[in-house]
Amino acid sequence: MKIFALSVFVLMYVLMIAFQSKRVLVVAAAAVIYLVSGILPLSEVPGAINWNVLLMICGTMLLVDYFVESKMPNSIANGLLDFSPNVMWVTILMSLFSGAVSAFVDNVATVLMVAPVGLAVCKSLKINPVPMILSIAVSSNLQGAATLVGDTTSIMLGAYAGMDFLEFIWMEGKPGIFFAVELGALATVPIMMILFRKEKEPVEAGDPVKVKDYVPGILLVMIVVTLIGASFIPDKPSVTNGLICMAYALLMVVLDFLRTRDTDHVRHALKAVDVETLLLLTGLFIVIQGITEAGVIDDFSRLLVQVGGGNLFLLYTLIVWGSVLISAFVDNIPYVATMLPVLSGVTAMMGIEPYLLFFGLLTGATLGGNLTPIGTSANITAVGLLKKNGYEVSFGDFMKIGVPFTLTAVMVGYLFLWLVWRP
Repeated sequence: MKIFALSVFVLMYVLMIAFQSKRVLVVAAAAVIYLVSGILPLSEVPGAINWNVLLMICGTMLLVDYFVESKMPNSIANGLLDFSPNVMWVTILMSLFSGAVSAFVDNVATVLMVAPVGLAVCKSLKINPVPMILSIAVSSNLQGAATLVGDTTSIMLGAYAGMDFLEFIWMEGKPGIFFAVELGALATVPIMMILFRKEKEPVEAGDPVKVKDYVPGILLVMIVVTLIGASFIPDKPSVTNGLICMAYALLMVVLDFLRTRDTDHVRHALKAVDVETLLLLTGLFIVIQGITEAGVIDDFSRLLVQVGGGNLFLLYTLIVWGSVLISAFVDNIPYVATMLPVLSGVTAMMGIEPYLLFFGLLTGATLGGNLTPIGTSANITAVGLLKKNGYEVSFGDFMKIGVPFTLTAVMVGYLFLWLVWRP
């Protein structure tokens, strides 16, 4: 059954690459096979689906539609154009802005907040938005591990290791993973300068844009503030962040209807929800839980540890780069959940603190998703937004940006953590 599960999983990814326009059907077929074959019991489907992520995407999509209609992204776009000498620097600034936001907000929510600004910039400049939106997505993934509240895997590590917000920045007299991630982010600037070196067209802001409604922008800021505040609440429900996003979205819908009495606005916002992206993610959650139930992730985790043996540097190297490879294709949440107790046990047997391997795991698992367009929910969301605006993104298109970003950021973090945290 384990071999069968892995074979279906590999075939699914091959078919997704070959038939990108049919990827929802491909994932749905794989999920059905797992359920019919008994790899994943039907009773476990509700628990397999990450409702928190789906609710966050749905709620933020609703609110972002109002945000776009308010003309606020166009106004922000004009401001960025004022500070940018050419297209290359517009893209770099948008990516850095996305990363900075993502250090404190879930990656998916970040993409949904920042991507409309990027689309507005590209529309103003009359250029292809694919490179900019993909850079926004991979930058948001990159900095998710910087703080305790930036990514689900960070929250998991903090809970498992008993770490608080400040210990991600400074711990036991040493700089924490925050600095490894930020150095990696800075190292991607030269990479972007190389990738977009030909984009030297001068830019200038157009006529000033009058913002029609400040309420959607205010509510988006309130989402950010509320999500950060909620991160300090112990033992909160797993769907807390999703419920927060949905609550603000519904508040916007109600406020808009009370002000205008126009149901057309509500219908427009509902149509903005990308159902295809939600279905794709739902199917992937079921498939990933299936291979987890089959023991594939457990076997791979044990293999990494066995090959590393008693050599800490080799084990650390395998954990970081193995996590990069796995997370390019597998949701990093079940993988990190599996590996944390494994690494805790290994380091206990070696008589050393686990933080080097914990930070290495988080670095590789969080950034590895940037290798493919289906490696993270944020990437899937970004590709879905582009498709909705008439732009198809192939695996090759994504990897031209994702691979150099990932390898550069991971290498910098990998070296920094070893130099600082090795025993």
